[in-house]
Amino acid sequence: MIIERLVVGPIEANCYIVGDEKSKEGMVIDPGDDPEDIMLRVHHLGLKITHIILTHSHFDHVAGTTAVKKATGARLAVHEADSSSLNNSMLARLAGCTHQPVPEPDLLLKGWEDLSLGELHFTVLNVPGHTPGGIALYGQDVVFTGDTLFQGSIGRTDLPGGEYDQIIDSINRRLMILDDAVKVYPGHGEPTTIGFERENNPFLVNPPRKQC
Repeated sequence: MIIERLVVGPIEANCYIVGDEKSKEGMVIDPGDDPEDIMLRVHHLGLKITHIILTHSHFDHVAGTTAVKKATGARLAVHEADSSSLNNSMLARLAGCTHQPVPEPDLLLKGWEDLSLGELHFTVLNVPGHTPGGIALYGQDVVFTGDTLFQGSIGRTDLPGGEYDQIIDSINRRLMILDDAVKVYPGHGEPTTIGFERENNPFLVNPPRKQC
């Protein structure tokens, strides 16, 4: 399996290029910016991109979507609960960035769908909390968690649509049931493993108290 991580945009989000070495079918997860760099790497890897998967609708994970879709003709997939906020420009403006329009999705996800790239198979996990339609993508002993789970942290829940109890529930019910050896590829920062986060993540080992 091919997994390439590119750090893109001013918020330094992780974009992943994932491919099947045998069939050369691939997908792009969270093309958050710098579409030229993404496509340069796609061509270098010799992949045919069939899917663009958005783990959630925040601008730092979707800004390069239109250009990548135009270059590849790939199907765009996002959870149905985040589809209506793909073109909400508020967060981009608050961050001092220009909103880049996102095309209508070709596939609205609900959770538990199976996505295949040649001989590779992934399951869509619904993990709301950072946004109402946050997803993770699990398969081949790896999981792409978007902004739900990071190395030593979790996604922020103080933005519109975020909810702390919900993200903790999502992590516990959808991610912490995975094997310790499963490698975690988050939406920001370095990779980690489920086992490391289970034992060391302060939000899971000793959840912060709520504000009174």
